[in-house]
Amino acid sequence: MMLRNKIRVNCGQIPILFAIFFSSVFPSFAIGQARLSPQVDYIREVLPIFKAHCYQCHSGAQTQGGLSLDARPLMLKGGVSGITLIAGSGAKSLLVERILGHGGKSRMPLGFAPISDLQTSIVRKWIDEGAAIPEGASVKKHWAYVKPMRAKLPKTVGKTWARNPIDAFILARLEKEKLKPSLAADKITLLRRLTLDLTGLPPTLLEANAFLADKSSLAYENTVDRLLASPRYGERMALPWLDTARYADSNGFQQDGDTYQYVWRDWVVKALNSNLPFDQFAIQQLAGDLLPNATDDQKIATGFNRCHLLNGEGGAIAEEQRNVILFDRVDVTTTAFLGATMACAQCHDHKYDPLTQK
Repeated sequence: MMLRNKIRVNCGQIPILFAIFFSSVFPSFAIGQARLSPQVDYIREVLPIFKAHCYQCHSGAQTQGGLSLDARPLMLKGGVSGITLIAGSGAKSLLVERILGHGGKSRMPLGFAPISDLQTSIVRKWIDEGAAIPEGASVKKHWAYVKPMRAKLPKTVGKTWARNPIDAFILARLEKEKLKPSLAADKITLLRRLTLDLTGLPPTLLEANAFLADKSSLAYENTVDRLLASPRYGERMALPWLDTARYADSNGFQQDGDTYQYVWRDWVVKALNSNLPFDQFAIQQLAGDLLPNATDDQKIATGFNRCHLLNGEGGAIAEEQRNVILFDRVDVTTTAFLGATMACAQCHDHKYDPLTQK
């Protein structure tokens, strides 16, 4: 844990680390990789299926056949064809029958590829178990909006491989799939991985020889310290954040090199190399110019808000372009800091998230 605390987690890494961790611990998040769990979780397993295959026609204002899958009462009420589901009996539920295309009816979803056998089994098992929806969870209640609860550590056959709680979840999943952890990497492979991860560059021959020659118990830790102190560290860590902020050296439409946006890019690199706390990293980029007695650095940080397209065409309508920029700024801010897209809500209430147009 001491070594891991030395690796600074920055905003650019968070989505990557989050995806890797949850795909290992909660693989049912990925619909295509779902497995039938002992107790089907509506939010993690059933809701994603409804969103991907059913909501286009049966949610919100789109209630074809009078059917809405927006909430359990509406599911139970059903549409013009009758009651949608019978809690406790998936086999007798109209929802399952239409998914399978039984009874001479067209198979749902109409005009699209059928729901897979595994996904159908998940929905059917959920109904068999009573079609429960967690209290306070609506169809728009994605798992990300539900208060996280600390999970109990899973029991594993192996007792020595796991070095921390996260390892225990990974090992439990591997054992479930009858897989074994990979063997520990040799020193040169470990050095290559570490150097590429933290600097984006392979180790030099001198660095490799020095690491191989270091037989002390602190060889790895000292290498971590060296790489974190390298200016290349900030450059490597800045890349995913620059992509998220839609950074470019052009105005995005007609010209290159006239925006001087590289000044903000350099600020991001410097902030990561100096281990700027995340709250300050966020505040300064969103509103550094509004801080009391704002410094030039804090004002430069707000260049995050200026990474948008600039249309200098003679026929461009200034007010239209101003609103295009405002929409883009809202969308990139919510995407970067909340992990939620807002683009849908610029025209109507968001169909899949609890976000109104207002």
